[in-house]
Amino acid sequence: MNRIVTQGIVLSRTDFGEADRILTFLTPDHGKVRAIAKGVRKTRSKLAGGIELFSVSDLTFLIGRSEINTLMSSRLAKYYASIVKNLERTNTGYELIKLIGRATEDAAESAYFDLLKSAFEALDDDSINLELVRVWFSAQLLRLAGHTPNLRTDTSGQKLQSSKKYEFNLDSMGFQASRASHDSFGADQIKFLRIIFSNNQPKVVQKVQGADNLAAKAAPLVLSMLQAHIRI
Repeated sequence: MNRIVTQGIVLSRTDFGEADRILTFLTPDHGKVRAIAKGVRKTRSKLAGGIELFSVSDLTFLIGRSEINTLMSSRLAKYYASIVKNLERTNTGYELIKLIGRATEDAAESAYFDLLKSAFEALDDDSINLELVRVWFSAQLLRLAGHTPNLRTDTSGQKLQSSKKYEFNLDSMGFQASRASHDSFGADQIKFLRIIFSNNQPKVVQKVQGADNLAAKAAPLVLSMLQAHIRI
């Protein structure tokens, strides 16, 4: 029998028939894997406990003839239990799962699995600001898709200066001299953008002075980038 043994994170689940469920998993080595979990909605199902939302699971699939495989075994490797203790964090978790599901192809590379796992770790830690998690996650999606903005030079090729204010141009994905003060960005905001677009984890970003306010300022800009360049 052809089998897949891997880890996975549940992206979606749909009830099927009387007791089955069709699930989509994000895995580190097989991209998205769709599988039917037979009898999983029955009270004594051995599969149910290993496919919780907001968790990483050890999984075994029997490869099907169609794109739907069969889930043979599941075991929780890590369950981020604190997420579901807070409604806002739970809702944010759902948002990030849906976002990565829409933004990735079936053959998603392992970095997307790592990103979602890191997001769960951040949501599980109530010392990390929710807005910061959202903006960091969006920035990382852009980075993985090859849409990192130019945060070093302006649209004319001149090095960004700490004494100046800039506004962002979505078409060029870069900063230009500001003509209006209400949407301008200074040195602190641009430095923060550099941090969230780098390979830092949310716990590191949270340590930046004024991180919560900087995240709130960056959020509309990063969302605009996401809407312009990522399929969401």
